Amino acid sequence: MRALLVEDEYALREQLASSLRKAGYTVDEAPDGEEALYLGREFPYDVAVMDLGLPKVDGIQVIETLRKESRHFPILILTARGHWQERVRGLEAGGDDYLTKPFHTEELLARLNALVRRSAGFSSPTINAGPIELDTSAQRVKVSGSELELTSFEYKVLEYLMLHPDEVVSKTTLTEHIYEQDCDRDSNVIEVFIGRLRKKIDAAGGVKPIETLRGRGYRFSAAAG
Repeated sequence: MRALLVEDEYALREQLASSLRKAGYTVDEAPDGEEALYLGREFPYDVAVMDLGLPKVDGIQVIETLRKESRHFPILILTARGHWQERVRGLEAGGDDYLTKPFHTEELLARLNALVRRSAGFSSPTINAGPIELDTSAQRVKVSGSELELTSFEYKVLEYLMLHPDEVVSKTTLTEHIYEQDCDRDSNVIEVFIGRLRKKIDAAGGVKPIETLRGRGYRFSAAAG
């Protein structure tokens, strides 16, 4: 999942970026509202963390602008403790949830995971498709009860496909959601990840849930089995 992290305090931004990457997120960072608007317009995010007290353009204006421009990814607001008016304004501008500073990183990650799941239509951290079980909290995948050994990128590809069941997902879309903006992207690598996933899933449960649509991309069957 790709996250936009908007925080002007350097130390906190670096700490959160590191924690998000360790949790499996692809992270783009913005130190001010102007950069946040640019990134929010240019890249397809799954979720954003938005401080409100930002230089250049404040966080509430960033949220309002993105929503007016039909950027619908969920946004978690960060506010100073006691500034309840900011929280209300942020939610009314289009924010989806909030945390007050200081906070525990574990809670932030749990809230982000919940926002991503709910925006995809899932209320539980566990997603099931036939014999395939994906635990988004523990980042574990089981097929017919047996846990799969997946690399970080294999997991990211499978997670994105399972969060968008029965949808046609292009290689470009997968590339944009698993690589950061300054990475050297090779969409052909996606074919390698898909090939590995197919072999591992088939070997564990004898199912073939990932369909290739020539010239269009891939589709994960919600009724795998």
